[in-house]
Amino acid sequence: MAFPKKYLNDGEEIILDLRPHWFFLFGPGVALVGALALAIWVSQSIDSDWVLFPALGLAVVALLFFLVRYAQWLTTDFVLTTDRLIYRKGVLSRQGREIPLERVNDVSFVQTLFQRILRAGDLLVESAGERGQSQYGHFSRPQDIQNEIHRAIEAAAARDADRMAGRRELSPLEQLEKLEELRQRGVISQAEFEVKKAKLLDRL
Repeated sequence: MAFPKKYLNDGEEIILDLRPHWFFLFGPGVALVGALALAIWVSQSIDSDWVLFPALGLAVVALLFFLVRYAQWLTTDFVLTTDRLIYRKGVLSRQGREIPLERVNDVSFVQTLFQRILRAGDLLVESAGERGQSQYGHFSRPQDIQNEIHRAIEAAAARDADRMAGRRELSPLEQLEKLEELRQRGVISQAEFEVKKAKLLDRL
């Protein structure tokens, strides 16, 4: 199920709409297959209700475990838009977080050896604010996601710079602050910053 567009702001577009990697369902899936195989073997090999009923009960528990995990997978959204990162999860109760792209300081990823084989991994997003770094786990091709987020940040910063250039009500000092922010985030180089800074200072 795609992320509902009714939750987007005016002019905001979805770049990535992701759910966790299929490995998120691996453990419950293996448990379910094993429990069903055991129940089938017991029903065909052992003529005893005292053994069959516990085996069937185990299969039911494994099925419920898988269904709960599948519902969690289905209701987990990691969405990258042109303006922000959106994370939602929860079946009965919901929780989530939204991070404006302008507040994202760094995006990295971690992979175990097994995750590298599966091309999965966890994303680490560091943002300005009290919560600092947040981890979002079990996503396919985390390096590609990292690159896409960086491109979205650069595009958003470029849009901000264009708007800043077109807003005559901004004072030279305000524009200088914006330029400094872009320089710190790596959107413009030090040389570009110095050139624009000199032009703004001439206007003071």
